[in-house]
Amino acid sequence: MRVVTLLPGATEIVAALGAGSLLAGVSHECDYPAWVSHLPRLTSTPLDPSLPSAAIDAEVRRLRQAGRPVIQVEAGALAGLEPDLIITQDLCEVCAVADGVVHRLADVMPHPPAILSLTGRTIEGVLEDIRRVARALDRSADGEALAAELRHRLDRLAPHPRARCRVVCIEWLEPLYLAGHWVPELVAAAGGIDVGAQPGAHSACASWATVAGLEPDLAVVMLCGFDVARARRELDGLDSTEAVSLFESVPVWVLDGNAYTSRPGPRLVDGAERIHAAIRGEEIDGLERWHAGV
Repeated sequence: MRVVTLLPGATEIVAALGAGSLLAGVSHECDYPAWVSHLPRLTSTPLDPSLPSAAIDAEVRRLRQAGRPVIQVEAGALAGLEPDLIITQDLCEVCAVADGVVHRLADVMPHPPAILSLTGRTIEGVLEDIRRVARALDRSADGEALAAELRHRLDRLAPHPRARCRVVCIEWLEPLYLAGHWVPELVAAAGGIDVGAQPGAHSACASWATVAGLEPDLAVVMLCGFDVARARRELDGLDSTEAVSLFESVPVWVLDGNAYTSRPGPRLVDGAERIHAAIRGEEIDGLERWHAGV
C-alpha cells in the first residue's frame, strides 16, 4: 500500500502506528518524526511564515477573499506517486488542504485512491481518527492499542482537586484567538479549567478585555504553527497595553503549539503533559515561562 498524508497530524498517526514505511508523500508542513523529511512534499503555500502574525492573518484573509487556497496540492506530483490511500482533513482550510480539493484531484486519476478525511474536533474524535487510520491500513489492533495508551496517559496525568487552576489558552495573538477543539480537554486532563472555550468548539476571536474578564490564574500561549522561540518573538513584539496589563497580572507560559496542540494526533497528550507542567510551575522541553520585557 502506498499512503499519502496531507497534514502533519496524519503523518504522525501513521508513524505512531508503525506504518511509516507505507508513506509515499507528505505535506510541506510535516516534520515529525524527523525521518519524514526525505519524503516528497505534495503541498505548498504562498504564505511567508516569517511574517508577523498580524501580517499572516491579513494575507490569509486576502487569499480567501480572492478565492485562492491557503494550502494547495501539487497535483502532478500527487498523481505521479499513484497512491492507494490519501489521508486529508475537514477541520481547517488554513492549516491543511480542504478535502473537497483532494476528492476532485483523486477523481481524475487513472486509478482513483481511497480517501480518508480526519474529522476529530475533540480528544475522543482524534482517538477515533487514529482507529480509522489503523483500520484503513489493516492495523486495527495497533490502532486500538495506541488509542488506549493515549487515553490511559491522559486519565492518569493529574488528580482532580476541588479548586482547579483557571487557564486561558491563546492560539493566535494578532488578532487574538482563544484555542478551541480538543484544547479544553487537554487543560482538564492537566488539572485545570479552560475558561475561554468549550470542548469541540471552534477557536474563537476575542478581545484582551474579554480575556481579562475571564479572571484566569494562568495564561498558556500555544500559537498555531509556531514553536516556543517563534512564539516568544511574537509576544516580545506585541503592541497592546491591554495585553501587557493582563500578562503582568498572571503567569504566562509559552508552549510549542506547532508540536503539541495544533496537530490532531498522538502528541496532543504530550501537550496535556506540558499544560500540567505549567500549572505546576515547571519548565520542560517545549514549555517555557515568559515575562514581559525580559
